[in-house]
Amino acid sequence: MMSSCLVNTPSPPEQLDADSSDSGTKNASVSLVVSPPALPANKAVALSKPPLRAGTKFLWPVRGKLVSKFGPKPGNRRNDGINISAPFGSPVRAAENGIVAYVGNELRGYGNMLLVRHDGGWVTAYAHNSELLVERGAVVARGEVIARVGQSGNVDKPQTHFELRRGDEAVDPYAYLSWQ
Repeated sequence: MMSSCLVNTPSPPEQLDADSSDSGTKNASVSLVVSPPALPANKAVALSKPPLRAGTKFLWPVRGKLVSKFGPKPGNRRNDGINISAPFGSPVRAAENGIVAYVGNELRGYGNMLLVRHDGGWVTAYAHNSELLVERGAVVARGEVIARVGQSGNVDKPQTHFELRRGDEAVDPYAYLSWQ
């Protein structure tokens, strides 16, 4: 069964500040509209229905240290996801069964990024990767290695920026993540 899906892209990622902490992350800029030129992920794409979810929670995408939490940041900024530092090249795993909806680096600041569409209207985003190991339209399994940790985009240390969205709304991934 094929269906059309409009994939909503994450808000702009964290921006470099001269006074940023040594954690390797930058604070996210507030933006209500994302309009990069010719963004393939914003086009209606014929994709098969995502496979059923394997669990009630999503898997942590990478093993590492949480360096930036979801939500408001100083200076009227916010982070629509979480940032997890890990050694360069560490595996980034699919948080749940799904279909890869976007693979690329057209979104300024995110570097090499993947979007995966999941059953129930969920979308996960994985940014700042050094390598993207899957292609758009691929069916991925919960726990499958889909990328490698990197420092592409607006970061100065290896990490994964992970977002969880339900429909158009970014939600705090921390509340939905499990190690199993």
